[in-house]
Amino acid sequence: MGKKGEQAPGRGSATDNGTARRSSAAGGGVEELGYARVDLDRKRRQGASEVVFAEGKTVEQIAGITRSLLAAGQEPVLITRMDARKAEELARTLPLDYHADAGLGIVGEVPKPDGKGTILIVTGGTSDIPVAEEAALTAEVLGNKVERVFDAGVSGVHRLLAEQERISSARVIVAVAGMEGALPSVVGGLAKCPVIAVPTSVGYGASFGGVAALLGMLNSCASGVSVVNIDNGFGAGYQASMINHL
Repeated sequence: MGKKGEQAPGRGSATDNGTARRSSAAGGGVEELGYARVDLDRKRRQGASEVVFAEGKTVEQIAGITRSLLAAGQEPVLITRMDARKAEELARTLPLDYHADAGLGIVGEVPKPDGKGTILIVTGGTSDIPVAEEAALTAEVLGNKVERVFDAGVSGVHRLLAEQERISSARVIVAVAGMEGALPSVVGGLAKCPVIAVPTSVGYGASFGGVAALLGMLNSCASGVSVVNIDNGFGAGYQASMINHL
């Protein structure tokens, strides 16, 4: 981030050799930023704009990509895996709505829900909420009505059974759990809709950073359960949105 008063990196700024190299590829829907090739055609092609993965990127790079998307009408811009320090710096130059619990930022207005039904997000425990919130906010940015049921794991299964009505009425369910990853199998045995399982890295040593939950979910005996990668709330929220818009 530059000193106060300096122009933040963005559209039209020069590279370190003094030559502006940012231009849209003719007919390709791509803007060349030197450090990124921004896909400006993705919203037309896939129904959702490119999402910015903040981890490993500088604040200047995140800002430049975000401005490129905004200038091309790719709003709102979703920024995932962003820590509080980067969010604080980015908010100085862009109207950022930052959700610290999910490590997720939104630039632009979130659309009204236009999905077919409700996406239900269920967690095994409170420690799974950050990943669940990434899924929930992703789905909301993509135009879905989302409901949340937190801390309803199998160690107190009566808490989950008390939500049977919402489980039965959901169009898609995202089940987020660590430890042994049993939650999606139980939810899958109660639901009549697709269940997207999200293993989290929550657990003691033998959970191997979420590998135990991942393997448990992949081996689920419940029909209609699909599995995304460890801690991949974004992937689950995106997939749930696609199903809800079919």
